[in-house]
Amino acid sequence: MGIRHPNPKMNSGPKPTLALSNRFYQMDWFYRAGWVLLRAVFRVWFHLRVDGLEFVPKTGGAIIASNHASYLDPPLIGAALHRPVAYLAKKSLFRFKPFGWLIAQLNAVPLEREKATAAGLRTAIELLEAGVAVVLFPEGTRTPNGSLQSGKPGAGVIALRSNVPVIPTRIKGSFEAMPRGSCFPKPTPISISFGRPVALDDLRAAANEAPQKAFKSLCQAASDRIMASIANL
Repeated sequence: MGIRHPNPKMNSGPKPTLALSNRFYQMDWFYRAGWVLLRAVFRVWFHLRVDGLEFVPKTGGAIIASNHASYLDPPLIGAALHRPVAYLAKKSLFRFKPFGWLIAQLNAVPLEREKATAAGLRTAIELLEAGVAVVLFPEGTRTPNGSLQSGKPGAGVIALRSNVPVIPTRIKGSFEAMPRGSCFPKPTPISISFGRPVALDDLRAAANEAPQKAFKSLCQAASDRIMASIANL
């Protein structure tokens, strides 16, 4: 989640109010149908292997913090989990109404990430505080070479302000299956590993009293710690 944020403490401006459908908490028939279909396809095409599901909370807000190597990553995570998850998607993806409707049914939430607004961060935090599991990519964009990239401070802002478990997630094989510039995925083995929640209590405590300049450093430290946990999986 690579968001540059001019006012990390987000103390000004009204909070957005999200009207959340029940599908954010329980799989409705459309979400479940897509989930079943994707799991079947991924198991056959990618021999998808998943471990560490015991570390993912069954209910309540949680950040699923993953490396990002391919357009395949969001549906792979959704298919791996046994609970609905929300994704923050560029608002431009919703301009074509049929596609926008489709991804909305799969819990994509429009976000003007191009403008890097504080409202975008507040949207993610409000989702988490409402008990929704949200997928974040701390690197902010897909890796150009398959290697892990540095985390951006936006993910740290959300992690420190939301006070929910942050589950490190490592996807291996998606870059080889469908790197940048690819139009169709190759049948390459893919694995997804979920890890123990990242320990952030010390940074959260410090962030509560930190001035703005120090808060920015704490957010970057949180993002770095999340990426280190991902790298260890």
